[in-house]
Amino acid sequence: MQLWNTLNKEELEAKWRASGYKFVTISFYQYAHIPNPRLFRDHLFQMWSAIDVVGRTYVAKEGINAQIAVPLHSLDRFRDELNQIEFLNSIRLNIAVDDAEAEFSFLKLKIKVRDKILADGLSDETFDVTNKGKHLNAEEFNQLTDDPNTILIDFRNHYESEVGHFKGAILPDVDTFRESLPFIEEEYLKGNEDKNLVMYCTGGIRCEKASAWFRHRGFKNVHQLEGGIIKYANDCRENGLENKFIGKNFVFDERRGERISDDIISVCHQCGNPADTHTNCANDACHLLFIQCDDCKSNMGNCCSDDCHHTIHLSEEEQKELRK
Repeated sequence: MQLWNTLNKEELEAKWRASGYKFVTISFYQYAHIPNPRLFRDHLFQMWSAIDVVGRTYVAKEGINAQIAVPLHSLDRFRDELNQIEFLNSIRLNIAVDDAEAEFSFLKLKIKVRDKILADGLSDETFDVTNKGKHLNAEEFNQLTDDPNTILIDFRNHYESEVGHFKGAILPDVDTFRESLPFIEEEYLKGNEDKNLVMYCTGGIRCEKASAWFRHRGFKNVHQLEGGIIKYANDCRENGLENKFIGKNFVFDERRGERISDDIISVCHQCGNPADTHTNCANDACHLLFIQCDDCKSNMGNCCSDDCHHTIHLSEEEQKELRK
């Protein structure tokens, strides 16, 4: 069986449009010992290809990190097959809050073997990722973040928190998770060892690693939002709890965001008007991710600058020469 995709974007869009499938966007992760990640990767690809699962998954000796979309009619089979894998039996699946931001959240299935499922820059062999902080459900999270002795920290990158975050959270100006750990400890945690540390991220995987790291570093009152923003928003909606998250939750698929509250807390990077939709610059030599309103999107042709807007109207040959 072929273990990779061969269709281009246009062919894939046509395929899924013709299928009439309703996809459910799902994310999950699990730290576990996988002796042969390559063999496990191939097993997953065969299993998921058979039921038309699409999305992006990373497999490593330390576990699995998946952001995928499953056809609704195959969801029960997908769950059953996951449960047959010992370390994924009864795994929590984070179901997307809002699937309406894009026609398809993913188009093809990509499963990659990596050294780690999350790039963290950590090399301390005495560090135990399973010695993690206390998980908080939505109600517990709301209660603890009301405590004045609590420090609430957003463990996402700045372009994620720019469009949405929890009220009262510290929003570190970082580009990657790798740089956030030492930066947050130096800037916000020194001298606050006795306070409640509460952290959150999109689906929980970054906090899983960060909470274990800070416990390893000697912090005792370490907590994390179980299932991240995705599970929190679903739990608040289902249980009638106060939603303390304002704006959009940035996601790493074609939607680029899911609406949690009606608040628009960011502005268009070009005109300054209220906006919270990220655009991937249309210039193949750029692909900057930035916030753009509908008017600027139309006027600038999905581009971040006049130079990029000029470039995309050149011939393909001229663009290739510029990229060189």
